[in-house]
Amino acid sequence: MKFTKMHGIGNDYIYVNCFEEPIPSDPAALSRRLSDRHFGIGSDGLILIRPTENGDAMMDLYNADGSRAMMCGNGIRCVGRYVYERGIAKKETLRIDTLSGVKTLRLEVEGGLVRSIEVDMGEPILEPSRIPVRLPGERIVSLPTEIGGENYALTCVSMGNPHCVVFVDDVDALALQEIGPRFEWNPLFPEGVNTEFVQVLSESELKMRVWERGSGETWACGTGACATLVAASLCGKDGRSATVHLRGGDLAIRWQEEDGHVLMRGPAEFVFDGEIRV
Repeated sequence: MKFTKMHGIGNDYIYVNCFEEPIPSDPAALSRRLSDRHFGIGSDGLILIRPTENGDAMMDLYNADGSRAMMCGNGIRCVGRYVYERGIAKKETLRIDTLSGVKTLRLEVEGGLVRSIEVDMGEPILEPSRIPVRLPGERIVSLPTEIGGENYALTCVSMGNPHCVVFVDDVDALALQEIGPRFEWNPLFPEGVNTEFVQVLSESELKMRVWERGSGETWACGTGACATLVAASLCGKDGRSATVHLRGGDLAIRWQEEDGHVLMRGPAEFVFDGEIRV
């Protein structure tokens, strides 16, 4: 099976072009095997780029533990670059199908190469039952809640997948390997949750670390950066536009007033192509 390793600011996945390669019979097991950083290729998961009637291509994503994911902001930017530069659809505006709906990508192209990608991530979901989270109220905004014996102020947002945002004074000081798992499969989150721990640097700068459902701490999370900007705005800590600093790099996030859509802009990079016996 031929594959391509790509990353979006350090959030790395193995990509398989299913326009040319057969769709794996058990992609969950394949993702677990190939994502292993000691005995496999090493990645945060597996992304199949598949044909679809609903757009130019479909992103079918499996986390490193084999669980299937609805959406990935860094992954979809990489899909956009792959689709354009590998000739699947030579268009600077792409429609990529996902399990959370079709997303529109606008590519900045220079000399035939994609320099950056802006993704229309759609409107954030704030209703608890649709995130989903088992907490009372019409919105969960800075709600004091006990998690693992500690109290946190939670703000919950879905960007096609569930997020819980917690603001802290010093994000680098967190023992995230201990704290993250307390949130990931807490009974409050029936489908698990991605958790962002965020430090406010200024009115237009946020710094975050993320514990992703099914992958643990990753270097970046695009949907998490979007959820973080929305949460910061709802909590009065930021405006509707900010640079979000992640371990792997920066993303520019904007929450539009006119239609409520969240826009994310950032890079996508090729690492290498390979072939592996499956």
